[in-house]
Amino acid sequence: MNKVLDITPLRSFVAVSDCGGFQRAAATLFLSQAAVSQHVRRLETALGRPLVERLGRGSTFTADGEKLLQHARQILDAHDQTLLSFDVETGRNLRVGSTEHAADRVLPRLRQALIEHMPGRELHFRVDRGAHLRDELSKGRLDMALLFGPAEDSEAQPVGELPLTWYGAPDWAHSPGSPVPIVAFDNPCAIRARATETLDANGIDADVTCEAPHLLGVQAAVRAGIGVALMATQAKPPEGLVHVRSLPAAEPIELFLWARKGFDRALSDGTARLLRGLSSTEPARPAKLLPQAA
Repeated sequence: MNKVLDITPLRSFVAVSDCGGFQRAAATLFLSQAAVSQHVRRLETALGRPLVERLGRGSTFTADGEKLLQHARQILDAHDQTLLSFDVETGRNLRVGSTEHAADRVLPRLRQALIEHMPGRELHFRVDRGAHLRDELSKGRLDMALLFGPAEDSEAQPVGELPLTWYGAPDWAHSPGSPVPIVAFDNPCAIRARATETLDANGIDADVTCEAPHLLGVQAAVRAGIGVALMATQAKPPEGLVHVRSLPAAEPIELFLWARKGFDRALSDGTARLLRGLSSTEPARPAKLLPQAA
């Protein structure tokens, strides 16, 4: 009897990886956990080898499971793209990540553009540090992500740039002769590097006096007067903060759209064009988006 890898079990198999387990995969797919387990067993029967093995209270993919996962993503992408080419909605999830700095202004417009131009896709977003988003992409848990450059991945596409502004507490003042106290994200961080490079290029000493893992922590430390921070320009300063105009202006930082390996290039190209083509007339926009490619 010929062996067949059906689409539904493959979708459940990929969901187990993307969601981090059978229970979460079942909830995402609106199936019972038993149904997802049965789908995986069907794949194991078709291939004649184990794909998942128990690990403590959880489970992990075998080497064959990891191999199938790569092929399964390609099969599902080809399957869904074929249906879309005939205007058949697949209902497939589209998972998009963004750095915290880009999320405030870029994500709302990107979400609306995706809804209008890619109907039938269920959108899911993750806002996180760039290093975490890269890790999620490499594991296939995100389809695309907005990240700061320079891009190490040759497939990453430039989509715009984000202006940067120095922010501080209302009563903050630099003490002459002493280094400028900087509040910044933990390393690695492209904006942290841009802050220190900007001051160094202007002959100003800097000292990173406070580090935080997330944007709210950076803003709280700046509000407390610990130092100043370079952040994405906003329509109005974050609550309790003001522009610090005594420090040299920093060059904007470039935004790139990354896509996971094996993701449909037509969809990532289309998303990049949407980002470049978003209206440049919207007031107080934080990002200068590139003109749409011809």
